[in-house]
Amino acid sequence: MTAYIVRRLLLMIPVLLLVAVTIFFLLHMSPGDPVAVLLGPDATTEQVEQVREALGLNEPLPLQLLHWFQGLLHGDLGTSIFLNKPVTEAILERAEPTILLTIGASLVAILIGVPLGVLSAVRRGSLLDTGSMLVAMLGISMPTFWIGLNLILIFAVTLRWLPAQGYQSISEAGVATLKYLLLPSITLGAAQAALLARMTRSMMLEVLSEDYIRTARAKGVLERRVVFRHALHNAFIPLVTVIGLTFAVLMGGAVITEQVFNIPGVGRLLVQAVLRRDFPLVQGIVLTIAFLYVVINLLVDVLYVFLDPRIRYS
Repeated sequence: MTAYIVRRLLLMIPVLLLVAVTIFFLLHMSPGDPVAVLLGPDATTEQVEQVREALGLNEPLPLQLLHWFQGLLHGDLGTSIFLNKPVTEAILERAEPTILLTIGASLVAILIGVPLGVLSAVRRGSLLDTGSMLVAMLGISMPTFWIGLNLILIFAVTLRWLPAQGYQSISEAGVATLKYLLLPSITLGAAQAALLARMTRSMMLEVLSEDYIRTARAKGVLERRVVFRHALHNAFIPLVTVIGLTFAVLMGGAVITEQVFNIPGVGRLLVQAVLRRDFPLVQGIVLTIAFLYVVINLLVDVLYVFLDPRIRYS
């Protein structure tokens, strides 16, 4: 296991390098000049050139990339052009709402998707099964922003139960922070809940058709024990991959939800950085998300061993 983890950690290096090079050249090859956005339309050519030189944007792209990599080796993601602060600091300042939103959306997806999938598999062909899969299909098909706007209309505007937008940190509001995250978490987790429901149903149906399940039922084992102790336990192992990837996808997918609910998280910061052509900030955020995605994949693979002792990595 130790050798496997070391190999996977080493493999992270070329993956992150590829992501870094790709996002770097995509940003610099796309139209738009961050200095022109920073100085405004009234800036003279001389002023633009001075600022470009001060930021190092007048250097050849390979040399700019080399300087960025040198900073990465020392844990420096660069300095934001517009915020005038280290990229790492800017990300950490916005990390709390994004992390809490991702956790909340993951809980919504798991608590809704897994039980719904189990019920659909146990009652295969019933009205419950058909209705659940129809709802799941709708959940996958509906755009995130559309779900969010409808939730705001119902629970914030009409019923006035929850705030429509905004966010208060835990240090300021404590438990009251949850009311700001409830609607965004449901919005972000809805599509993943639908995906988990379909995946859980598929895995459960496969396991329920196995011989050992039929043997357990023939021996008179309670149906509840058969479903939850034997079937769900074995079906849950491949679902761990889906749940792990769900967490990573939700972290990256928080961009739209944070925009709809005006949450000052990393996703909203990324949108602002793209609009402002803040190259260092965009590069740092994308690279951070890619790093977390790879790390979560590794943690899921390691978790397999604890869930199923038969799995061994050489």
